[in-house]
Amino acid sequence: MRLEAITWERLAEAVADRVLSTTAQDGSPWLRVGVDGAPAARPGELAERIGDVLRLRGRGVLVVGTGGFLRPASLRYEYGREDPDAYYGSWFDTGALWREVFGPLEAGGSGQVLPDLWDPATDRATRSAPVRLPAGGVLVLHGPFLLGHWFPFDLTAHLRLSPGALERRTDERERWTLPAYARYEDEVRPSESADVLVRADDPRHPAWGGLP
Repeated sequence: MRLEAITWERLAEAVADRVLSTTAQDGSPWLRVGVDGAPAARPGELAERIGDVLRLRGRGVLVVGTGGFLRPASLRYEYGREDPDAYYGSWFDTGALWREVFGPLEAGGSGQVLPDLWDPATDRATRSAPVRLPAGGVLVLHGPFLLGHWFPFDLTAHLRLSPGALERRTDERERWTLPAYARYEDEVRPSESADVLVRADDPRHPAWGGLP
């Protein structure tokens, strides 16, 4: 895939353009957008930019991070605090994401989305109230490993870092997670399956491709 230089502002505008021309695959009145990437690639920042553009264009938007859907520490650390396989497969509560985020946005759903479920700092439920996303609204979910679970996204973007850039931009205390991202690349091939590919090695000069 040929990638072209772009700014983050223009990228958010382009993705928003595509969102506004997309129809939910299952007939739902809501759209579901995934912004996939390791924390070092800052997927949350792009998700917020996309959300801001869509709001300016009159759409209701809810931006949700998978960091609010971690499993309890007793499950995350079952095999130790620095196990990359556990980080890849057991840290994020995908069942809760299906139930509390995607389920309400199915055709005939309530539109009442839980914005977060678990606070890793306190290791307790957040007790947040559901947020109603109006018909025609857009969910923008961001986080790592989003493309390996058959989540019903209508549009996906993957922020790719080369192995060298990923290592450089990952905090030294978190570098034990690097094998999990290598496994994700091998098993899921997110650069090939995402609708939009963003090369983010240089955070000042991203490049992108994938949209017609």
